[in-house]
Amino acid sequence: MATVANLNLDSEALLTRIKRFQAVRDSILAQVRQVIVGQEEVLDQILIGLFVGGHCLITGLPGTAKTLMVRTIAETLGLVFKRIQFTPDLMPSDITGTDIIEEDPTTGHRRWTFVRGPIFANILLADEINRTPPKTQAALLEAMQELSCTVRGNHYTLPSPFFVLATQNPIELEGTYPLPEAQLDRFLFNTVLDYLSAEDEVKVVDLTTTTHVPHVEPVTGAEEILDFQQLVRMVPVAEPLARYVVMLVRATRHNSGIAPDFVKKYVRYGASVRAAQFIVLAAKARALARRRYHVAYEDLTALALPVLRHRILLNFHAESDRVDADEILRRLLEHMPPPSGG
Repeated sequence: MATVANLNLDSEALLTRIKRFQAVRDSILAQVRQVIVGQEEVLDQILIGLFVGGHCLITGLPGTAKTLMVRTIAETLGLVFKRIQFTPDLMPSDITGTDIIEEDPTTGHRRWTFVRGPIFANILLADEINRTPPKTQAALLEAMQELSCTVRGNHYTLPSPFFVLATQNPIELEGTYPLPEAQLDRFLFNTVLDYLSAEDEVKVVDLTTTTHVPHVEPVTGAEEILDFQQLVRMVPVAEPLARYVVMLVRATRHNSGIAPDFVKKYVRYGASVRAAQFIVLAAKARALARRRYHVAYEDLTALALPVLRHRILLNFHAESDRVDADEILRRLLEHMPPPSGG
């Protein structure tokens, strides 16, 4: 099975594109490192999301620099950045924009004029997305999937690239609205941002309690990022690896016939085929970032948890036994033997 055309490494133009991709990624990390300490895995996943055209949900406790990280990355990309602070009284029109009636002072004629909302950006930070009602959360659904929005029957195309980074607080349950499964499925990753190590926290204190203000420079632009997204899709994946991903995703479904006993016991609904697509696509970006020209088994297993953790729905047995999605997925990866010939 040929999943994609192989990278023709004899092509000088293609090698130049690959080297530029790797140089830009290194430059982005160098710029972000002036502001953000640690969180290597989180940064890696956000950049993978950018290079494959996917959206990221960042779950982290207060004070873990979720917003600062997103804003800093946006500054290094040279893209239009907008931020929405989600609140219980936020309306869909506050996100998409709205039509207003304007009057021409010379003729007195009135006409509808569309005033664009903050969704018309390249990078959209949806801050505390679970603090707004489902009606407003749904305003992002069309944008995330179709890269467009509809207001009063009029269809508007969003700028490319379009990248949603949403944050949520996992411990604040009062006055929050959990994201519906259909919207969770639109996110490539659910990235967990944890506390830093003691050494890294010392570095943060040293970095943020002086008069020094780091200056971040843009290192790329919209056209180049779109080119990188096409380049990533050219990375080949062997048939055994692609089949392994499909079997892994199918094993999350309790009625698939290949699910292990612990999945049958704890999982109510498993992941869809979109999860398999996202694992392979993200693995291609990870491989290219690590200067490899094909997907390896380690690329798939490294990204399985952030792709799958928000796509499986657990039952009451899991809640009563205090088993979470990450534990089930780790056990599933141990249960699935590595593919042969991949």
